[in-house]
Amino acid sequence: MTPGLVVAVTGSGQGIGLAVARKFAAQGARVVVSDIDAARCQHAADEIGALGVQADVTDAAQCRQLVERTVAEHGRLDVMVCNAGIMQLKPLLELEGADWDRMLGVNVKGCFLSLQAAARQMLQQVPLAQGRPRGKIITMASIAGRPGAGPIAAVIPHYRASKAAVLSLTQSAAIACAPHLTVNAICPGLVESEMWRGMDRDWGALQGLGEGQIWQQRIAGIPLGRPQRPEDVADVAGFLAAPESDYMTGQAINVDGGLMMS
Repeated sequence: MTPGLVVAVTGSGQGIGLAVARKFAAQGARVVVSDIDAARCQHAADEIGALGVQADVTDAAQCRQLVERTVAEHGRLDVMVCNAGIMQLKPLLELEGADWDRMLGVNVKGCFLSLQAAARQMLQQVPLAQGRPRGKIITMASIAGRPGAGPIAAVIPHYRASKAAVLSLTQSAAIACAPHLTVNAICPGLVESEMWRGMDRDWGALQGLGEGQIWQQRIAGIPLGRPQRPEDVADVAGFLAAPESDYMTGQAINVDGGLMMS
């Protein structure tokens, strides 16, 4: 990755987003941490020496302000990582409209609004270097957005729909922003994170299983023999920000230890 890149990461107060922010900061990027939780946002920003901007990605004005503050601080925006997202386990027949609206509001609308705000800024910029894009956008999808998901599909239908929509949005944005920007998605698998700890607890309760049992069942089938760490995702985000990926756009990369092969 080119040192000095200006990188904004939504939902970076914890989990994958924080790992991504740490990765870029460690490689010399000028990072902007953003999260809806003000305390987490500031804690993460202080940890890595970054600018912290509280933002609700479901609000277009706040997404614009995130980009504006980034540009005011650093002069441009080179990479936007649209990572903010939520998870909920609930059986299909028990889902309510409010569950659906909240899930797609954060995971799809939030991705769209942050992507759009970033793209509008990036398209006005000079390229990163001669022959390079003017900016790069990375969305955070999931292997849950791919066809087939096993038994868990019955209790995360709205989450799966949201991540499938992120994949479609990524492709549309890649076409709309070409040839000036690249837009690619990362599809994580079973990541050791607060989100999956909550899923383990909630799905276990639905099935009458103890804490940790669902997690152990799920990771037992990973071909590479271990659960995924947030840093595994961060490494791929670093690649997508680097010159080596300049000829990639509209792609969705599975980072899951071999759970989903395509």
